[in-house]
Amino acid sequence: MKIIEKNWAELSERPIVAFTIINDNGVEVTCLNYGCIITKLIAPDRHGNYENIVLSFDDFTPYIKNEPYFGAVIGRIAGRVHQASFELNGTTYALHKNENGNHLHGGINGFHRVIWDAKVIEADHEAGVQFSYTSPDGEEGYPGQVHVQVTYTLNHANEWSIAYRAVADQDTPLSLTNHTYFNLSGNGKRDILDHMLMIQSSRVLELNEELIPTGRVLDVTGTPFDLRQGKSIREAVASGHPQIELVGGGYDHPFWLDRHHDNEIVLYDRESGRVLTVETDEVGVVVYTSNQLPEGVDLGGVPSRKYLGICLETQGLPDAVHHPHFPSPILRAGDTYSSVTKYKIGVAD
Repeated sequence: MKIIEKNWAELSERPIVAFTIINDNGVEVTCLNYGCIITKLIAPDRHGNYENIVLSFDDFTPYIKNEPYFGAVIGRIAGRVHQASFELNGTTYALHKNENGNHLHGGINGFHRVIWDAKVIEADHEAGVQFSYTSPDGEEGYPGQVHVQVTYTLNHANEWSIAYRAVADQDTPLSLTNHTYFNLSGNGKRDILDHMLMIQSSRVLELNEELIPTGRVLDVTGTPFDLRQGKSIREAVASGHPQIELVGGGYDHPFWLDRHHDNEIVLYDRESGRVLTVETDEVGVVVYTSNQLPEGVDLGGVPSRKYLGICLETQGLPDAVHHPHFPSPILRAGDTYSSVTKYKIGVAD
């Protein structure tokens, strides 16, 4: 294993450091101490060609705003919070409104716009970076001080893992995710419409016009959301299903997973042969097929456009603070939030 550190830029008189973790198979993960952003995931296709399978900017400046949230850790709450407020222990908390009067992905300056402390981890079988940040009481309107750790590791089995850990001094909602956009064609050569997606989930959350869960949990049987045997993204886009049309012609939906750490999410690109298997202990996964990705932004020589990437955001169910029948997102004072998501990189025969 090898880790390379490079000062890439400077922000607020602090260095922005790019950490590249390389295993003995030539697989690489590059991440930043800004937003814990993943900028590269270099993986081979069936012919042994090594290419980047995530969307990213070529230089640092666009990451300062990072409106598509490329590669970033999202918190304190991933997804949307209806009307940017919630009640906890008899107190109503007002969060920052940053999307149509609602709260999205932790607010204006969520975890994706933070410079994190970083510590390199090295061992014979794996290596990685442990990022840490203390979110102060009242940040973005949330109660309590929260100390958060995000650890990225890569091993020789071509497994990239994200381990989240957090402790708060007051009760507070917490639901973290990573917002990496995958494209298994390599270097963005093709869009993701012909990627095959399999998810072991019999339930999906219905969304309203603001893309916030209504509270209804829908059976996926007989719908474009039944991915238990796998479907192409193109098939879903062409389905005309009202929920597919609602979000711009694709997925932007939370799937409630039926099983965990058991090959529950598989993404496959037949042409390159690349396979990405995602395993998690999170309740669900939000699948976003970049239906609203801005047009024409330069992504390493590839112009951004609709369907150029797919996000597989393992997390608690969105807006769970307003739906008691969803698993609770509340981290109690003194308790430990802990979650692991693993991405296994492979090639089909």
